[in-house]
Amino acid sequence: MVNAKAVILVGSRDFGRCPLASRLSTPLWPVVGKTVLERLLTHLANEGIRQAVVCSGEEGLALAESIRVDDRLEVEFLDETLPVGTAGCLRDAVRGEEDALLFVFSASVVSPPDIGVLIDAHNAGKSDLTVILNPEYDDSSPTGQATGIYVCESRVLEHIPEAGYVDIKEGLIPEMLRAGKTVHAATLPNHVGNFRDWQGYLYAIADYLERAPGCDADVQWRENSVSPDVRVAATATVDSSARIQGSVVIMDEATVSSGAVVLGPAVLGRRVSIGEDSVVVNSVIWDDAQIGPNCGVRRSVVDGHAVVPSDTLVEDKPVAFKPKSFLGRLFERAKNIIMGPVQALSSYVDGIGGAVPNWMHVPKEHILAYLAAVLLLGVFIWSYKRGLGDLWNLWHRSDEYSVGLIVPFLALYILWTRRHVIAKYPIKPSIWGFILFIGAQIIRFFGLFFMYSSAERFSIVFSIAAIVLLLFGWSLFRKVSPILLFLCLMLPPPNLIQSYTVLHLQRWATSSAVFCLEMIGCGVIQEGNTIHIGDTSVEVAYACNGLRMITAFFVISGLVVLMVNRVWWEKLIILISSLPIALLCNTVRLTVTALALTKLSDQFWDDVFHDFGGYAMMPLALAIVVGELWVLTRLTTLPVAEEAVIITRQKA
Repeated sequence: MVNAKAVILVGSRDFGRCPLASRLSTPLWPVVGKTVLERLLTHLANEGIRQAVVCSGEEGLALAESIRVDDRLEVEFLDETLPVGTAGCLRDAVRGEEDALLFVFSASVVSPPDIGVLIDAHNAGKSDLTVILNPEYDDSSPTGQATGIYVCESRVLEHIPEAGYVDIKEGLIPEMLRAGKTVHAATLPNHVGNFRDWQGYLYAIADYLERAPGCDADVQWRENSVSPDVRVAATATVDSSARIQGSVVIMDEATVSSGAVVLGPAVLGRRVSIGEDSVVVNSVIWDDAQIGPNCGVRRSVVDGHAVVPSDTLVEDKPVAFKPKSFLGRLFERAKNIIMGPVQALSSYVDGIGGAVPNWMHVPKEHILAYLAAVLLLGVFIWSYKRGLGDLWNLWHRSDEYSVGLIVPFLALYILWTRRHVIAKYPIKPSIWGFILFIGAQIIRFFGLFFMYSSAERFSIVFSIAAIVLLLFGWSLFRKVSPILLFLCLMLPPPNLIQSYTVLHLQRWATSSAVFCLEMIGCGVIQEGNTIHIGDTSVEVAYACNGLRMITAFFVISGLVVLMVNRVWWEKLIILISSLPIALLCNTVRLTVTALALTKLSDQFWDDVFHDFGGYAMMPLALAIVVGELWVLTRLTTLPVAEEAVIITRQKA
């Protein structure tokens, strides 16, 4: 092999189509502990090749730093700043060589063929250039698949231009045929495992494992009596309840937890973690990747350091690792600082679980979260005691928003009715709750500094939501999020919105009452917000604008929406309809009041109709809501299928 030279062609990055290839060049993809390029160079050294040139597009330095080159091989990394094609790379790599036997390899080859096989195929064809093909898996196809491997002599450089882009298949071979040279195609007995994307990589790994499952890796394997196809590193940890079947390689310090299933062909890289009851089928997991509990990974490639969250199904796709940004690293650091003391405290709470009565139905693992909730609730009340006091005074002082007083108690009642369902959700504290809590405090201090009391009140609900997310996690937070939104009904809107809305509602109430009176035949004259009926004048006061009724009906509709078991769009109809129902009821109240005051001129009856007329509209509003639910039921509920009833049976 003194006059032999290998030229290794590194293709360009496959940006966009494959996230793994976009992040990491395919020659650097791992094959049982070694990169593809490193395995190819080691194979060439074992076959007697002493010189090799790696041609790439400005990636030579990165490739050289990423692999360990065999001392027996002299390797040159050649960067092509401009695209020159495969034949152009061959020209630049062996320029000046004479009477040399050249082997051209694609850099992405998992199972490179023996050099002796290539030489025999080249000599048998007696040609100037030999194209190496893979065997066809389907016998019906007469031609093999291209491997990206060629064998030729240095005299083929005469047919390659001195500069410019030239490809072997489209440029060099046609030029040689026009010059009367011969080109021969030879088919190998085994597939070389060349690939361009993650699907081809999986096929190449599967073929490699079927023939040599990790035998050539620098790993100390554990003696395995279960199956000769399963190779487990001595430092790997495999639970006794885990099931492994087929051609499987488990590398150093990998962990396979209890109940996990690994079906080959599959490779678990170094320090890979497979969670409990997870299933890995026909997949390759690169170094330092983590598969969470109850996951399924089928026919996929998982990038190094990537994390597959628990209860996730990954099927027929690559999972690329996305490095964390500065904010992500800061977020992770804050999470460790916050959750560290919580985890340390949890060991001291285990003894409290035995003292909890059985009738409380509190799982022991939830006790710490509940104790933290009680503690934070106390701190929350102490911190917001001024804002809560102002809100309490507002409920007692304002007729429009007095209904907000019962909203927290209704929310607690709904939580109590759902306590058994909520207790089944897993408690996984989330650091995002801490971030949301900081945002709530920013809103609070903004309101304090600029004297926007509505912003400070909104931060109360925002802080409650953040505490729920911090203590209990996303699953339970999503479950109780409608109740958290319901709490917003206890807050009055900003003064700007209130003043704009009240004036329009007052004009609407007057005009709608006048319209109803005219419809029943009364002689009515409207003057501003005053209604003249004969000698009687009824003034629609500021308090009669209907805002109090709107807020009350929104609370009632919200409670109905949370209590009934309906689809989301039916609940949305009920909630939206509360506004026209409130306006309608307020119009009816004003119409009845105006008619009554034409007959009853006593101040006592005037006070009665103004103070208690709104309460009389509550049964009407509830009747409309119930009627709405009845109509939706009749429109959307399918009839129950009737089953035939057998009255008698005839004896056989």
